[in-house]
Amino acid sequence: MLALKAENISKQYRLGQVGTGTLSHDLNRFWHKARGKEDPYLKIGDTNDRSTKGDSDYVWSLRDINFEIEEGDAVGIIGRNGAGKSTLLKLLSKVTKPTTGKIYTNGRIASLLEVGTGFHPEMTGRENVFLNGAILGMTRKEITRKFDEIVDFSGVERYIDTPVKRYSSGMYVRLAFAVAAHLESEILIVDEVLAVGDAEFQKKCLGKMGDVSKGEGRTVLFVSHNMTAIERLCTHSMFLKNGNLIDHDITPNIISKYISEDQKLSSMVEFGNETTKNMTMHKVWLENINGENTSDFFSDEEVFICMDFTNYTDNINLIHALSITNEMDVIVLASHDLNPEIKIRNKNKNYITKCKIPSHFLNEGTFTCSLGLIDGLSYQPFLFKNDILKFRIKDRIGGISARGLYTGVFPGAVRPILNWETT
Repeated sequence: MLALKAENISKQYRLGQVGTGTLSHDLNRFWHKARGKEDPYLKIGDTNDRSTKGDSDYVWSLRDINFEIEEGDAVGIIGRNGAGKSTLLKLLSKVTKPTTGKIYTNGRIASLLEVGTGFHPEMTGRENVFLNGAILGMTRKEITRKFDEIVDFSGVERYIDTPVKRYSSGMYVRLAFAVAAHLESEILIVDEVLAVGDAEFQKKCLGKMGDVSKGEGRTVLFVSHNMTAIERLCTHSMFLKNGNLIDHDITPNIISKYISEDQKLSSMVEFGNETTKNMTMHKVWLENINGENTSDFFSDEEVFICMDFTNYTDNINLIHALSITNEMDVIVLASHDLNPEIKIRNKNKNYITKCKIPSHFLNEGTFTCSLGLIDGLSYQPFLFKNDILKFRIKDRIGGISARGLYTGVFPGAVRPILNWETT
């Protein structure tokens, strides 16, 4: 059964001073409406791109958004700042109305869009629990029954009878989230407010939202810039860009698309004759098994990471360094060629180094590579290039792969084929 459905929803705002518009615009709208004609201002307006200067006083914060969300789904909403994520949540929470389109909801909605939404600063935490619960649709009996559980979850028991104006922003959001999460609603909507809380509370909130979605079968919509949290909590996600819905798919696919949209793949970088500490890095690049320069690899292919450099120091012990990070900015591996023998590099010689990442090792996704040359005696870097190469690992669709018949998503950053021995 559907929990939420959006049909061609759009939201238009007028730029400039606070207000809905000008008297002349309002009269023009009324005159068109009285004659049964379309609002003339729906035909104008710029795309929601905050980084460019527009030609119109109107902007479409969201444009022609369509999606369906099933009951019990946990859905992440990701995108850059200004993409329209918070506007979408406000429409779904009925804080504001869409300019065009319709939204269908099935059940009660609890939303946490801003820190301390519905809190009165002069009232105590205890009073605000009852006030905020009533705003969200809870009865006094329901709030009383859950009060101790709400306070215990929030972790602000000592300050529950203190006016919330004396709370820190973290305490504010703790109490506000606790109230919203314990409302027996069918749909829970949470904006980026969890970023205010500390690491322990964020983990606690994610656990609670996971319980709400998986254990209680309620629907969760979650906006965050923390891709790890999105991946952990949400089975499906939506990617918004400049007010448009780019894609709605399983979360790993959406995260990959979001990352690759923001940062283009890079299979080769040339530096010319850039010299540092008597060492020149000419270029770095990626190769497949056939020696072809590429940034796209299948999971059953080997990845070769290559460096071309010249040494101008006599008889130096040189170590090659490599690190690879995934889409969550987590270091998947860091490797140095720390073999027992000393590797002497002669003066005025050119060297090409290749490092092989074995097949069936990295999971599907986008990875960033950093490369460097390190003094083998002092362990100080001669040259180091951070996030210099970017490549993608994907699975063969319909071909032979390590998946067998499995078509789901593997968790984690690596998925090596290991030897299993059964006796």
